[in-house]
Amino acid sequence: MYRKITFKGGPLTLSGRVLEAGTPAPNFKAVTQELQELSLLNFNDKIKLISSFPSLDTPVCDLQVREFNKKAAKVSSDVVILGISKDLPFAQKRFCSANDIKHEMVLSDYRYSSFGINYGVIIKELNLLARSVFIVDKSNIVRYVQIVDELTNPPDYAEVFKNLEEVIRFPTSASNKENLPSKCISCEGKVLPLSKNKIEALVSKYQSWELIEDSKLVKEFKFLNFADTKWFLDILSVIAEEQGHHPVMTISYGKIKVTFSTHVAGGLTENDFIMAAFFDEASSV
Repeated sequence: MYRKITFKGGPLTLSGRVLEAGTPAPNFKAVTQELQELSLLNFNDKIKLISSFPSLDTPVCDLQVREFNKKAAKVSSDVVILGISKDLPFAQKRFCSANDIKHEMVLSDYRYSSFGINYGVIIKELNLLARSVFIVDKSNIVRYVQIVDELTNPPDYAEVFKNLEEVIRFPTSASNKENLPSKCISCEGKVLPLSKNKIEALVSKYQSWELIEDSKLVKEFKFLNFADTKWFLDILSVIAEEQGHHPVMTISYGKIKVTFSTHVAGGLTENDFIMAAFFDEASSV
């Protein structure tokens, strides 16, 4: 089933990758109030508390930014608090200036929806971000996830800062996930395809993908209508572009057929399986 939250009791659908505590934090791109791009990698030496919200023009979001800004003034210098929404940077700048927001960095996801897609908090029906809090440690491992079930409710601040205290005490960790790397590796120079034995071992863990001619991974994603199909295609396109590894994708009514193969290697590489896992996460089924 698709992941659901509610807005005043009505159902909404979350899209994007699914993150859990203990997994590597995906990189993402966001835009500052000066229209400069920043990413998670800009804060590699910090513990990151990332708070997302739908819009500054609502009382709960207004309060959320104020609350985290107030707390940010008192936490360890090892912590950076980021607030992210799809409000335009100009509106964010006006809000921060009017409300003396100096300790929390408020960023915009308007340009790419990169944070929403990579952290699984973009709302399909609204194209806004859900209310959520993630804590990412200095090793860039997700240590805490809170996605608020009802969009009009605030985060559980007490629980957030209880978990933040624990991460400050132990600011580095290792992923609890095995297998492939958490991001694609740049294909430069001579790249060799995986051996048949390695491919067969990996394919056994990706049973929803079909192995074609020992050189291609293929899967068909199905949807109820063309609008849903196009929405998912856009999500996959952002992930592929950011990872620098691009599949062949064909779209028809209610269907997207995805084919992975590393052209420079003339066959399958780890990148193809990494991307297949990301696409499976984003399918939310």
